[in-house]
Amino acid sequence: MDQILSFLSETVPKAKTVEQLTRPLLALLERVTGMESTYLTTIDLEQGVQRVEFARNIGSMEIPEGLVVPWEDTLCKRALEQNRLFSDDVAECWGDSDAAKALGIKTYVSAPITAQDGRVLGTVCAASSSKVARSPDVEPILKLLSGLLAYSLERELLVERLQSANSELAKLALTDALTGLPNRRAILGELERMFALALRERMYVLVGVVDLDGFKCINDTHGHHAGDAFLQGVAGRLQGSLRSSDILGRAGGDEFIVIALGTPAPQQDQASDRRHAANLLQERLTNATVGRYALGTGHGDIQYDGASVGVVAVLPDSVDVDEAIKLADREMYKVKQRRKVSG
Repeated sequence: MDQILSFLSETVPKAKTVEQLTRPLLALLERVTGMESTYLTTIDLEQGVQRVEFARNIGSMEIPEGLVVPWEDTLCKRALEQNRLFSDDVAECWGDSDAAKALGIKTYVSAPITAQDGRVLGTVCAASSSKVARSPDVEPILKLLSGLLAYSLERELLVERLQSANSELAKLALTDALTGLPNRRAILGELERMFALALRERMYVLVGVVDLDGFKCINDTHGHHAGDAFLQGVAGRLQGSLRSSDILGRAGGDEFIVIALGTPAPQQDQASDRRHAANLLQERLTNATVGRYALGTGHGDIQYDGASVGVVAVLPDSVDVDEAIKLADREMYKVKQRRKVSG
């Protein structure tokens, strides 16, 4: 036992992750138990599965890392329920476990890894395909290891949850809640990156502004829920009209922004190519917004004559991001004025 404690005093302080702690502890457990396989599992009760996270195999029996089995079928669940941590005749004790049969487990020992609030996070186990005598040191060592692993595993799970929450918050900060599109902040960031790429590749960038004429009337006549349904419908149609590499965002209110990378053209045709590409995208976006829109339950639908769309093709070394948006905005207002006069 003194040698074991000495080993732990050297190993535990050096471990920075669950894996760095688990690997040497599994080697220690293998020496203490004399079994072929030692492994650590995690348990997801919501999904109803148990997963082998880390394993050490020295014999013919193989417990593969990444193995996922139904929790209801595991030896760990049966051992916990019966408070029986050791068996050298698994077929007799738990012959109904298909997972045990598939792995060829005959001798088995385990201990739960429990969080401070009592939740079972996983198990630390040893197994063999042959009959192995029970060592008097097994259970105290297992309990010691499970305690050490519980602290490390709970801490790592907490860090993962915090990282996931932070990622979700960051995503929400860059996403328009109504349409699920990038918001203005996100689209400006994407435009900065697209400018940098276009500058390296000597390409141009298409910037479009889409303004939904008559949106206020839709809101005032049919209500805000109908207005929201209309915005979602427009967002879907605009997205469907674009290439996978193009980016659509909602700038706010009834305004959308589209950015796309242009394609290189021969030197003599560059200016006309940019104008042609801008006109094509402007026409595509305008046509995409025309049509009938369902306004949600009880609001019926409307025929919409299309948005005012302005598109410019800019060279990244001649304007910055803000100027490009302003140029597209001016083109949109020119279209809006023409539509008012013709209407």
